[in-house]
Amino acid sequence: MTQTINMIHRDLVISCQKGERKAFRKVYDLYSKAMFNVCIRFMNDAEDAKDMLQEAFSYAFLRIHSYRFESSFGAWLKRIVINTCISEIRRRKADLQFFDDMNHFDDREEEPELEESKLSVEKIKEAMSVLPEGSRMIFNMYLLEGLDHGEIASFLGINEATSRSQYLRARKKIKDVIAFNELEFQA
Repeated sequence: MTQTINMIHRDLVISCQKGERKAFRKVYDLYSKAMFNVCIRFMNDAEDAKDMLQEAFSYAFLRIHSYRFESSFGAWLKRIVINTCISEIRRRKADLQFFDDMNHFDDREEEPELEESKLSVEKIKEAMSVLPEGSRMIFNMYLLEGLDHGEIASFLGINEATSRSQYLRARKKIKDVIAFNELEFQA
């Protein structure tokens, strides 16, 4: 079945490359919801996310002829969406702030994991809002978008060690915020 789905998408992309308007609409309908979710995680605002989604699709459709079927179309489109969001954040001259504490996490014992039942997407999203912008982006890119630290470093113009350490700090902060909120709720 997976092969059939890939063939359908391949045919749609080829139709887009030929300039067929219905194919563009179908591709948009297939991918817009998932790509909007990527945008909202980066932009942290629904209106900004909508703008970035439209900009990313416009860019992708203008350059669809450059898609070479070397990866899935979704992966190609997702990179465009992420680049669009990061470019907008940079354009706004957002000072990507990171955690200042440069203590090494490698030398400490691993903290006990929160129970899975305590973790939910909403709790994590809420806790992410307290992170500095740069750390939030790294956490998002690594955990939610599935990029590795090398890719993140390349996107943000930082080194891999910074990406790793900021991810660990963000993860710890999110755990602390969720644990604190759970304690506060129980009190």
